[in-house]
Formats: sequence, C-alpha cells, structure tokens
Amino acid sequence: MPGADIFTTVIPAKAGTHLPTAAPGRKAGRWIPAFAGMTKGVVVALLLVALFIAMPAFAQAAPVAPADNGGALTRAMGQISGDGRSLSLSLQILILMSLLTVLPSLILMMTSFTRIIIVLSLLRQALGLQQTPPNQVLVGLSLFLSLFVMRPAIDQINAQAFDPYGKGQIPIEEAVGRSAKVLHGFMTKQTRETDLKLFQNLAEAPAFRTPADIPFSILLPAFVTSELKTAFQIGFMIFLPFLIIDLVVASTLMALGMMMLSPTIISMPFKLLLFVLVDGWALTMGSLAGSFAT
Repeated sequence: MPGADIFTTVIPAKAGTHLPTAAPGRKAGRWIPAFAGMTKGVVVALLLVALFIAMPAFAQAAPVAPADNGGALTRAMGQISGDGRSLSLSLQILILMSLLTVLPSLILMMTSFTRIIIVLSLLRQALGLQQTPPNQVLVGLSLFLSLFVMRPAIDQINAQAFDPYGKGQIPIEEAVGRSAKVLHGFMTKQTRETDLKLFQNLAEAPAFRTPADIPFSILLPAFVTSELKTAFQIGFMIFLPFLIIDLVVASTLMALGMMMLSPTIISMPFKLLLFVLVDGWALTMGSLAGSFAT
C-alpha cells in the first residue's frame, strides 16, 4: 500500500515487526497505530520543546495598575469601607444603584426641573396636542434645560467641593457642606418670601437673620411650592393666545350653524401656525431660562 510505504519511510519499524497494512475498503485513519513505535523519550522531548516555547508567554506578568490616589468616588468608597481601601466592584454598584433611587427626588426638589416640565406640559395642552411631543421628549428636554439653567451652580460645586475632595484637600464633610451651600443659595433666590414665611410659621421657627440661616427642612417645601406657583403663572400666560383662538373658532362655527363640528379640529391648525410663526419653542425656552434668578 502507498500509505504503508510512507509510514515505513518516516518511522522505521523495528526488526521482526510488521507494519499493519490497510485492508481493502478501510479508511486511511487506520494508519494511526504506526505511531505506536514512538518511544517515550521522543514524546517527553516534544513536550519540553513546547513548554520552552510557551515559557515567555507565561513569564509576562500582568502589569500592576497604578494606585488611584485621586478621584472623589474612590476616596468616598474608601471612607465608606472604613479602612481607606476601595470597596469591591459589587458593593460599589450596590451603593450607586441605591443612590440612583434617591436621585429623582433630588432633581424634583432641588433643581429647576419641576418648573420646566410643568410649563412644557401646559404648553402641550394649550396647543390641543395629547401625545405630541411624547412624554419622553418632554422629560428629556426638561432635563437638559435644567442642566443648562443649573450650570453655574454645578460649576461652583465642581470647583469648590468635588475637585478639592478628589485631590484630598478637604474631607467629605466639608465637601458636602460646600455643595449644600451652593444649592441653598440657588434655591433661596427662586423662593418667594411669602412661601418661606408660611412654612416658617408652620414649623414655629424663629425669624432668620440672613437667608443662609434658613434650614433645608423649611427651604425645600417653600422652594417646591414657589416653583409650582411660578409654573402655573407662566402656563396661564401661555394659554391666553390659544384660548382666544378657541373662542374665535367656536363663535364662528356657532354663527355658521356648524354645531356638530368640533372646534378643536378647526382651531388646532391655527394654533400650530401661530406657534410656528412666532418661533414658539425658542420663545418658550428662552423665557423659561430667563425666569430663574441668578
């Protein structure tokens, strides 16, 4: 057989042994027993050569990550652990997910988000649109506009609290105090005195000498109440021109005797036309951003 001659040439058989020949009809895979003549020394030598070739790959140790001495998040996790070392990744994720549950309440209570989302919702109702723009668009637009309005306060917190704490210049207590002071100043500027006096009387608190003396327990509800009042006032001003269009259309339909036709169907195109002609979105966004005291 040609296969037997090849194996005889590559691996010579010992004296007195006969190489098995492939029977007719059998596959060439039956030639594997010819390797049985290999000695243990050859196998060991091949293994040593393979191990020698692979040694440089195993010898390359993984680079040691440099110690992260900076970063506010790393320092905070180290202080939470108590021994200065950062917590494990699973615990860090658990803590961050727990903080994310409180984040929506902080956004609603301490930023400009409440006023903006209410005004945009009232604008959609004034136009007579039920689901356009959708709620996701309104929430996203309100969130980014809130970031734009809060940018000066965010920059102050970053410069006065976050960066110094990340560099190890101040402890976490002082960083939290500086951040609260910046937010306190922003909220005080947007809150009416009447609302502050209302919750001050409800809490039976003494008179405050300066705005900085107002505690968050009184400032937070007063700020939210003031934001709701301001949002409704802006919404009323937005409703007026569209209400006039509704009255004109309804009166015209009544005069024509078309009482079975809904005035909303006729007035909506005129509302949209008026809103587009006066560049309503730019006017609304600019007015909202300018309504916050700086």
